[in-house]
Amino acid sequence: MGKSFLALIEQSIKQNWDVDALSDIEGSTLKYKDVAKGIAELHIFFDKAGVKAGDKIALCGKNSSNWGVIFLATLTYGAVCVPILSDFKADNIHNIVNHSDSIVLFVDESIWENLDEGSMQKLKAVLQISDYAVLVDRLSTLHTLRNNMEDLFIRKFVEFNPDVISYHVDAPDELAYISYTSGTTSFSKGVMIPYRSLWSNIRFAQDNMPIKQGDNHVCMLPMAHAFGLLFSFLFEFANGCHTYFLSRPNPKIIFKAYKELRPTLIITVPLVIEKIVRKNIFPVFSGAKMTLLMLIPALRRFAYQKIREKLFQLFGGNFIELVIGGAALSPDVEDFLKKINFPFTVGYGMTECGPLISYASSTTFKAHSCGHPVDRLKVKIVSDDVEHAPGEVLVKGDNVTLGYYKGDMDNAKSFDADGWFHTGDIAIMDKEENIYLKGRCKTMLLGSNGQNIYPEEIEDQLNHLPYVVESLVVQRDGKLVALVHPNYNEGVVNGLSIEQVNKLVEDSRVVLNKKLPHYSQIANFQIYPEEFDKTPKRSIKRFLYN
Repeated sequence: MGKSFLALIEQSIKQNWDVDALSDIEGSTLKYKDVAKGIAELHIFFDKAGVKAGDKIALCGKNSSNWGVIFLATLTYGAVCVPILSDFKADNIHNIVNHSDSIVLFVDESIWENLDEGSMQKLKAVLQISDYAVLVDRLSTLHTLRNNMEDLFIRKFVEFNPDVISYHVDAPDELAYISYTSGTTSFSKGVMIPYRSLWSNIRFAQDNMPIKQGDNHVCMLPMAHAFGLLFSFLFEFANGCHTYFLSRPNPKIIFKAYKELRPTLIITVPLVIEKIVRKNIFPVFSGAKMTLLMLIPALRRFAYQKIREKLFQLFGGNFIELVIGGAALSPDVEDFLKKINFPFTVGYGMTECGPLISYASSTTFKAHSCGHPVDRLKVKIVSDDVEHAPGEVLVKGDNVTLGYYKGDMDNAKSFDADGWFHTGDIAIMDKEENIYLKGRCKTMLLGSNGQNIYPEEIEDQLNHLPYVVESLVVQRDGKLVALVHPNYNEGVVNGLSIEQVNKLVEDSRVVLNKKLPHYSQIANFQIYPEEFDKTPKRSIKRFLYN
């Protein structure tokens, strides 16, 4: 089989033909053979529509079974998928579709209502994700083709069984999909993920994470991001699991799904578990009486055991491990989980590594680390003393991106002459190769459902608001707060008081939020009368304000 991702997918479909594969949490279920049929029908459509190997197919919608089928159909055909976060605004989506040179767009109906087909001239077709209805047909043949799909399928496959399944043969360095870390014009970076990265990430997960055929999995992270795509969809699919998609992953729906489906592996982000612990667990220990009781070892052990059981049941009561990724876990929450012997681990990765860089199982995970380098990936830290002096994390190996699509300047900055990719993250590493992150110089924040948030993008818009000199966006208690230094001098010139300037700034927040995706909206402003402290290069010293 070699390092073939598509061979893993083909093998799983054949071996799990009659096993349940994908379900929408309140919808229908597709068996692996149904997924195979959906892939086959889309292959016929692609062929008749003139899609060639290497062509780009954009996919913008909420998590769903059909989203998964379209992604798999695109890659098994030999085309390149361009997943787009469903929360992006229309202009962001237009930009990604155009920048990626996509010729087909699959989209949710609710998203399509806000798009302008005239702004995406390279597209030959737009199809609806839910039923593949043709929304735009620039070839003038696709409506007829869509209506005849069932007949074309029957004509091609006299008998549809595992023996007829044969997919594109992928090469390790062949481009599989492009992941956009942002949607705006000035910040667009299309991370090119090769097949070797998909294979290597899944192969590592198969060797190190506890799932098996028939296990249930709850997908709550957006599949348009590498973490959700690899570890809440592709890994499970390659192992014959049954994945349930949550289109609206609010806490009530998430924990109802965990309780009913009892998954064996939980994939989540820090904010989810931090909210649970801080809201439901920490208050229990806040009283003076409880503080005294916790001084008695036997009572403390009993309390920890009961809380562990309560937390365990909240996630379904059947999981072997809870894997946290996307960002660092708060030290107080992590220390508490360690105290109660909760089966969790924290990994480290980034889109450019598809995503894994380091991981350790919950039984070997060291507190405040993020595991050790994964298989087939070399990690080095640029430091004279890697155990004590933090330095930048550099990576090289199968997981690493091919580079940025149309991003020669970014590629030159990111890869050095020896082929090492510069992550922009700062860390130390102990003798056992456990990595301890000390900072992210890329400043990325993580939304509650796993969305990447880039504060510079929001700040760029904030700084163009009336009476705003400069701003910083930080994350506090899971919410985005904008630290704003207003232009009071301009206010004086215009006859405004400090209070009036502050009011105008606050009113601007409401207007700005209407333009931002819900996950990157500003909860509130914090006014800074003085300008922010700067470095000699006039960059704001962010670390002073987090």
